[in-house]
Amino acid sequence: MCGIAGFFGMPHWTSAARPVLDRMISTIQHRGPDDIGFLTDSGVGLAHARLSIIDLSTGHQPMANEDQTLWVVFNGEIFNYLELRDHLQSRGHLFRTHSDTETILHAYEETGTACPELFNGDFAFAIWDKPNDRLLLARDRMGVRPLYYAQLNGGLVFASEIKSILAAPEITAEIDPVAINQCFTFWFPLAPITPFKGIRELPPGHVLVAQNARVVVSPYWKLRYPAIGQPTDLHGLTQTQIAEQLHDLLIHATRIRLRADVPVGAYLSGGLDSSAIVAMIKLFTSNRLRTFSVGFESEEFDETRYQRQVVQFLGTDHQSITCTRQDIARIFPDVIRHTERPIIRTAPAPLFALSQFVRQNNFKVVLTGEGADEILAGYDIFKEAKIRRFWSHQPRSHWRALLLRRLYPYLSGLQGQPQAYLQAFFRVGLDTPDDPLFSHLPRFTMTARINGLLSDDLRNTLADYDPLDDLRGRLPPDFHSWHPLSQAQYLETAYLLPGYILSSQGDRVSMAHAVEGRFPFLDHRVVEFANLIPPHMKLKGLTEKHILRQSIGRYLPPAIARRPKQPYRAPDSECFFSENPPDYVQDLLSPASIRDTGYFNPNLVDKLVRKCRDAVGIGFRDNMALVGILSVQLLHQTFIRHAGPTSLSSLHCATV
Repeated sequence: MCGIAGFFGMPHWTSAARPVLDRMISTIQHRGPDDIGFLTDSGVGLAHARLSIIDLSTGHQPMANEDQTLWVVFNGEIFNYLELRDHLQSRGHLFRTHSDTETILHAYEETGTACPELFNGDFAFAIWDKPNDRLLLARDRMGVRPLYYAQLNGGLVFASEIKSILAAPEITAEIDPVAINQCFTFWFPLAPITPFKGIRELPPGHVLVAQNARVVVSPYWKLRYPAIGQPTDLHGLTQTQIAEQLHDLLIHATRIRLRADVPVGAYLSGGLDSSAIVAMIKLFTSNRLRTFSVGFESEEFDETRYQRQVVQFLGTDHQSITCTRQDIARIFPDVIRHTERPIIRTAPAPLFALSQFVRQNNFKVVLTGEGADEILAGYDIFKEAKIRRFWSHQPRSHWRALLLRRLYPYLSGLQGQPQAYLQAFFRVGLDTPDDPLFSHLPRFTMTARINGLLSDDLRNTLADYDPLDDLRGRLPPDFHSWHPLSQAQYLETAYLLPGYILSSQGDRVSMAHAVEGRFPFLDHRVVEFANLIPPHMKLKGLTEKHILRQSIGRYLPPAIARRPKQPYRAPDSECFFSENPPDYVQDLLSPASIRDTGYFNPNLVDKLVRKCRDAVGIGFRDNMALVGILSVQLLHQTFIRHAGPTSLSSLHCATV
């Protein structure tokens, strides 16, 4: 894991190349505090901040091939690098290091821009092909590692984080209203859109080739599901046989993610997914396992008792922290500086604190259970959609609607609502079961109401834009042929997972402290296999992840193996109005500050702030709106206020 930055096709930057790269890489050196490296040539610059995990002594970057015609900067890990190394050596390639980075160079020599197809890993890298005057950018299939770029004056600027691009000359930071609208609808901007105008995100599973003043972005891998009734490679297998194949794939995916020259730990939430990963590490490897977790003051959010059950059962060396409401409010500005986007939940903040704790304990790598809910149907939204679809066949049925009471048992506020309220909330989209967004319409509709707090100017700017239609237009052509569960899984896996879970709650808060997360459930072989599993084996009745329980549950305490899903959550608006709130809260949410930034309606925000401060009748939308507004205000303060484009002349002066 590292941070990368650079530029291509910018000859007028040549004389200031080193100060440009210095400025860009210094903004993200938190990603790689162990080493720093540079390469400059005519119109080309590469920079790398290294977090040393594999080949600690000879893995310096930028790294070149034998004749220095190819150069690479790389963020992430190639987990199958040992197998690839053997294959490439058999093809005559000579290796000078023991790093996974060098496999990228030789794979490119062998297959060109198709090389990402060979890699099992979490990666974002840039290769400068000097003889062909070509730049290749590539990102892993599931979007674990970030990569951003901006086209400028016929050239290209790229980096692991947006703040690095904003540090480059001639780049101006301006928040995109469309991105705000998307974040307040989906929880994230739809790639390639980012919160900043002119800065793009390379989507997961894509490559970018810049050559001859042209930039071409194309996919090398796509998330696919079989059509209803279509035979698959699993056709004819029993559920037990499928569970055993999943078992074997997960064990191998876990083992190769333990490859490192530094100690590897694991996060333990107390749920099925992280517990399964911990069990596979503990039972199928010789690693002495350290586990880490976060707890909360409130029983509504705290899962400590479940974590203890797993620790006692598996005998791990465990440490945990308790994250208070005051902690969340205190670190929230730092969280936004690293997420670089509006967020509508505070959930990334405790994970920011947990990664800091892990790093203080001298760990750089942790395995986690992310991805299981998406690929094996673990979220309650899948059960919700199943009930709503059943209900839609008889929309006037009262008893069918009663099934809604079985949803979200951990949300006491929702459970306390009258049946009429529940029916009104979940009825959204009930009359249009063929809508491709059917499964998510109640969530999207509720969240999108936050956009009603936008200023008149922004609402006028967005008058002709519909984020739901935008998303519908991005769906693959064969989406309508998939099973409804597969459709719902696609929306979670292709969009929410990389856009929020792996970003705001993943890479950005862990790498803020140079901690690398690894995700066995997101091994692309596991994902492809899971997509072929019949839907009724993933969601059996209203039991989520049934096939995973059959596959891995034998290694866990029975209570954990049977435990229903409890999504990771944290307290929201109450954090900012508890005893002795930080000064920035009152400042940024004041009518004057809201009016000054211009994103929101000051009167409506003031009413919301008073409601949250008084803690009377606060609903889900109120919580999300308060957090979302505060995050946009912090985003503006951090990246827009007092900021301006850096000029080449100022960088020249700085080096005199």
